[in-house]
Amino acid sequence: MATIAYLGPPGTFSEEALLSEADLADHELVDLPTFPDVLAAVAEGRTDLGFVAVENAIEGTVNVTVDALVFEHELLIQREVVLPIHQHLLAPAGLALDQIEHVVSFPVALAQCRRFFGERLTGVREVAAPSTSDAARMVAAGECPPRSAAIGTRLAAKLYDLEVLTDSIEDHPENATRFVLVARTEAGLPAPTGHDRTSIVLFQRHNAPGSLHAILGEFAARGLDLTKLESRPRKQALGQYCFLIDVVGHIADEVVADCLRQVHASLAEVKLLGCYPATGEGSDARRAEATQAFRDAAAWVDAWRQQIRA
Repeated sequence: MATIAYLGPPGTFSEEALLSEADLADHELVDLPTFPDVLAAVAEGRTDLGFVAVENAIEGTVNVTVDALVFEHELLIQREVVLPIHQHLLAPAGLALDQIEHVVSFPVALAQCRRFFGERLTGVREVAAPSTSDAARMVAAGECPPRSAAIGTRLAAKLYDLEVLTDSIEDHPENATRFVLVARTEAGLPAPTGHDRTSIVLFQRHNAPGSLHAILGEFAARGLDLTKLESRPRKQALGQYCFLIDVVGHIADEVVADCLRQVHASLAEVKLLGCYPATGEGSDARRAEATQAFRDAAAWVDAWRQQIRA
């Protein structure tokens, strides 16, 4: 049975997302204090797999995760999981909404529920906790002031025997977090499914006018869809950046392979972060069309090359 490290303690959104994948829930789960700790555990062989957040619809990129994947470790993404983020008001049995005097949670979770506080919990005191699951545990254990409630997950309510007084109290119900499952490089790349995503990091060899345009032009010329383009400091000097790109497709697709080959050969160093099944609706028909067009063009060139006289 494989071991999977994730951000703990039990009851976090990370664990909720992990348990949403039936085949992952059967493995031995190891909760760790931070996302860098999770990635280090995988890189050092203390766990087989790691499960980390990389992006949130409201907060954006999870920089500590992405920077560790780019600069510190050689790991490969095996799959992605997108979890809708809903915050719930949790309380011990018998505590009514109008009796609450303190609300305990992770500061980001508290900040995501301002509208609910203004409309339903005016005058309550906010208490910071290391995580939403810690908040639930603290309230259940009586470690908080009397008449305290927590903001957290349904999983935390179940684990710590709390009641969900009010569900989905977040200001932005469309919020979601993207997680990825990572493994050491010897695990290899998942086979293409027809609906995949490839994540890469580009390190420009020369910072010259139009260099990024030239790189992006290679993707555009092949009809490849970029679902993410972001710059990150290279941590060497001011003004030096690398570029994180997610492209629809798999390196097994000839059109994707040809693009990465050209970029790597003439424009930038490329670090592959993974080729893995994508969630949600994809443009697999468009990619299949582009791949077929590439194959037809390659066959046309090969046919003419065979006519060259010795």
